[in-house]
Amino acid sequence: MGINQTWHTGRWSKVMARYPTLPQNMSTDDIRKMYSDIQRWGSILINELNNRDTVIESTPASNIYSVVTITSIGRPRKGDIAYSASTGKFKGYVSLGSETSWQDLN
Repeated sequence: MGINQTWHTGRWSKVMARYPTLPQNMSTDDIRKMYSDIQRWGSILINELNNRDTVIESTPASNIYSVVTITSIGRPRKGDIAYSASTGKFKGYVSLGSETSWQDLN
């Protein structure tokens, strides 16, 4: 059970969280309607998240740099591309799981 902290008489005191409860007299039809509403809401949410993922994944690189070394780029963002003149290679700032770093593209 969660604990909220509230300001009371000049110091913090701990108050147990209050959670809503379901009415005791719900009929089977009410429960089925509630389940259907929650299922519909969840489906809409999943659809919205999938659409947003598609938009983000199809966004082109935000910046293309021409630099001597990639360390001269202050704050790169995922999707940025740089041509490193010192190595003669294009590099992309990509996310590989928990790590985001510059990777050779050629």
